[in-house]
Amino acid sequence: MNAASNSSPGSALDLPDPLYGPEFGSYAAHEVSWLLKDLSGADLEADVAERERRIQAGDAHYAESLPIEFQPDAAYRELFDHVLTESAHRLALAVATVSELVVAERGENIVLVSLARAGTPIGILMKRWLGSDRGVGKAALDVPHYAVSIVRDRGIDTVALDYIARHHDPASVVFVDGWTGKGAITRELTEALDAYHAAGGARFDGELAVLADPGHCVRTYGTRDDFLIASACLNSTVSGLISRTVLNDTLIGPGEFHGAKFYRDLADADVSGGLLDTVSAAFDTVRDRVPAELAAILASDRTPTWSGWASVEKVREEYGIASVNFVKPGVGETTRVLLRRVPWRVLVREADAPEHAHLRLLAAARGVPVEVVPDLAYSCMGLIKEVQ
Repeated sequence: MNAASNSSPGSALDLPDPLYGPEFGSYAAHEVSWLLKDLSGADLEADVAERERRIQAGDAHYAESLPIEFQPDAAYRELFDHVLTESAHRLALAVATVSELVVAERGENIVLVSLARAGTPIGILMKRWLGSDRGVGKAALDVPHYAVSIVRDRGIDTVALDYIARHHDPASVVFVDGWTGKGAITRELTEALDAYHAAGGARFDGELAVLADPGHCVRTYGTRDDFLIASACLNSTVSGLISRTVLNDTLIGPGEFHGAKFYRDLADADVSGGLLDTVSAAFDTVRDRVPAELAAILASDRTPTWSGWASVEKVREEYGIASVNFVKPGVGETTRVLLRRVPWRVLVREADAPEHAHLRLLAAARGVPVEVVPDLAYSCMGLIKEVQ
């Protein structure tokens, strides 16, 4: 049995214990339980270009190693601080709206399970909102929050699902992510949970809750605008100093969680807590707007149209790109391309959009052309270079 499945669902194997900060990650222990294996001592980082070549050649899977984390210069960090300050109220409103939408549809007895790592700061913010003064007649809720790994083409961590099913009612679990791009992880989650159940595991609800759904591929969201979520601007230093999740047979055995590294050496650059506190501080200013936002979403047609996937296919064809995996739509995904992949070019709908200032900085630093495409379905897209 390979590491992707780890164990048979519901197996009698002793399950590992969660990890908590500050021993693992910079988030407080009460904010998130990491269902991960600590791989901090493993040598997993590879040169970005060489890693990309091996992945594209089919010699390696992206989850088997880690990219060397790009550390931005002072100008970029200053821009991040500005972006966070400018977007805090918008982020707070989206957090509150998606949280209340979850409660409206699933009730108050919920367990948040974020998809590491982009989902984790969003899960913490949702937990904070639900535990705050939510408004007249709404009780503060103490909601459990876990972070688990999901890997494209390999599925979700079944050992983590075993752990959650042993400690909570699976029907109460709400999976959380930061945003949707073209919807690949949305599909991966649904298929993985179906496979887990078919193999004898518990039935989990695969409805994904996200802060932003520009790809129109989920029903539970805070907004469908393609706007800049500050947590997309950086790597581990805005995600509790935790790496991307890792899944390979040499480090992850049967009955073990997927893994990740804790980058203790980056503590001086860590802004994870600052992001959470800045957005949480804006809750008071948006509280009165939440009922109207929630009512508008509940009254709308939220049926996923997967329009984002269709637009990606169009760009792939127009630019002669071999795979949709090389087309990353939306602000968050475009930022990721520039931070940790080998970018070919960036497409933007507007040449000087304020929300793309960080993209222009990153593109200039890496010598990546930025092309204006006025009829682009998303505000921007990042195209990955096909490496021979």
